[in-house]
Amino acid sequence: MTGSDRPRSWDLTASATTAVIHGLALGTASVALPLLALGAGYSAAEIGALTAVSAVSQLASRLSLGALMRRVPEWTLVTASGLFLALSCGVVALSSALAPFVLAQLLQGFSRAFFWTASTAHLVRGPGRAAPRLAVINLAASVGSLTGPVLAGLLSERTPVLALTVAAAIAVAGVAPTFLLDRLPPFAPPADRVSGRLWRRPGVDVGCCAGLTAGGWQALLVSYVPVGLVASGQSASAVGALVAVANGAMLVGSGFAGRVSSRWAPAVVLAGILLGGLAVALSAAVAWSTPLSVVVLAAGGSAAGVLQVLGSAVVAESVHPEERGEAVATSGTFRAIAMLAAPLAVAGLISAIPLTPALVVVGTALGLPAVVLRRHARPGPATG
Repeated sequence: MTGSDRPRSWDLTASATTAVIHGLALGTASVALPLLALGAGYSAAEIGALTAVSAVSQLASRLSLGALMRRVPEWTLVTASGLFLALSCGVVALSSALAPFVLAQLLQGFSRAFFWTASTAHLVRGPGRAAPRLAVINLAASVGSLTGPVLAGLLSERTPVLALTVAAAIAVAGVAPTFLLDRLPPFAPPADRVSGRLWRRPGVDVGCCAGLTAGGWQALLVSYVPVGLVASGQSASAVGALVAVANGAMLVGSGFAGRVSSRWAPAVVLAGILLGGLAVALSAAVAWSTPLSVVVLAAGGSAAGVLQVLGSAVVAESVHPEERGEAVATSGTFRAIAMLAAPLAVAGLISAIPLTPALVVVGTALGLPAVVLRRHARPGPATG
């Protein structure tokens, strides 16, 4: 049975199943890889450099995915993402030498980029509003990514190699539901395509800025936000709980975003950009207070969840249907840039100023697009 013969609910179920399994495998690998590196004698700086390799490969692959989806169907790239992740886990399970570690991080970056860009592009091609479908896949992936670290911790008590072997097997299992996705043809850009940079078009610019803020928030949440909490006297258990609050709020934000109408989506995205930037700016300033930290991190997490869903939806609904793959890839590239650049910006600033004002500067930069693009703050016409 072809994609046109099946109800879209079947395709969404296959997408969500793939997302859960991929998130579980990736969440397991993300914890097991650094644990294996520590056990193999790599220093913290070396582990950080290896992690940066994954970010660079993710950024590089996103730059080419728009063109690639004009040549091959996006569902095949979702399939490839699972195979890349399985290979990533497998090579370091076999050897902890430097070359396999570098290869593993490269493959993991490819897997992340292929999965999220191709999955999003696939879902926005369907009829009706994209936001509810994107909310489902984000929530599904989050279930896996929240469970994966727990599984990695339990299995790594024996050895991280076991955790990575299991993660590889899970990733291979995640390939199966990709064959149930609708077989849509590659994107075919229209002959009357609007000239100029895609990211500068109205609506697409909003989605790209949403990707910047969401990516910057996510990168700082797992790097300098915990550093600021510890420096302010929070215990390790409190830091873990506060980060969990932020991640839980992200789920809530994703669920809320699926209910926002297309009319209000650009305005809600701009509010999310402003709130996300403000949360980054205040994260270290209020770190001395647990209640205030809960409020700030919950606000930032909620904003990031909203931006992940509505940013892609706004981008997709602002271009020709056959340009949606390229538009999603473009907004994803902005997200990848922020995930790489935000921690580097903080690292550069703290060589001259303390961490708290450094996060204020970077948070202000992440929230600034909401002011620059304020023309989108008014709701669009009702769509019925």
